Amino acid sequence: MKLHERIGFTWIGHGTWSVRTVAGRHLLMDAYVASNPVAPERVKDLGDVDVVILTHGHIDHVADVVGIARDKAPTVLCTMELGKWLVRQGVAEDTVIGFNKGGTVEAHGLTFTMVHAEHSSSTPDGAYAGAPVGYVITFEDGFRIYFSGDTDVFGDMALIRELEHPDAAFLPIGDFYTMGPRRAAKAVELLGVKQVVAMHYGTRSVHVGRPEHLAALVPPDVTVIHTTPGETI
Repeated sequence: MKLHERIGFTWIGHGTWSVRTVAGRHLLMDAYVASNPVAPERVKDLGDVDVVILTHGHIDHVADVVGIARDKAPTVLCTMELGKWLVRQGVAEDTVIGFNKGGTVEAHGLTFTMVHAEHSSSTPDGAYAGAPVGYVITFEDGFRIYFSGDTDVFGDMALIRELEHPDAAFLPIGDFYTMGPRRAAKAVELLGVKQVVAMHYGTRSVHVGRPEHLAALVPPDVTVIHTTPGETI
């Protein structure tokens, strides 16, 4: 299944993705890698990493970020509060960009706009991690994705459509901790995208939503992309 001719999106598993961009940059979207229970061993060796984005502070999204940041010195994008926590954990302050919803940052030829998410957020040690967020990411050739992180559907997804015009959306469908397929189908409608990549499902027994459930609820002209951990699209 192709999402883009020249960008490789590898599902590490759960909500984490490793992305090779048009210009060969390496982007990590959330950082649940070495400890990810569904990640194949072959994808845990990331090599060089240029940028890491974090959607919130829960352990299944930040578990490995400190080690990755120390070893590979990527630019880390996150909320201000989560950024301060990372610095306290020993991540170099000059590699962390803490910003907030509505803000846009350019890093390594990519553009990241931080947007709203409906979820919660705290660090593994219980510290306040700021609000949960998503990102609209514009790649070097103008291809644009909405990476929602963990979220429920919310009405202002229509504003993401109006203001950012994403070409594709990465949405959680597992239910219990995030929206399930029924609510994700409403998100697809609000976003107006024709390509949807399902994530955050199948990791544990409570993550009951499946791509085929979502596919049955969206219009026939919407493609729901179903991957397995370790697969590149």
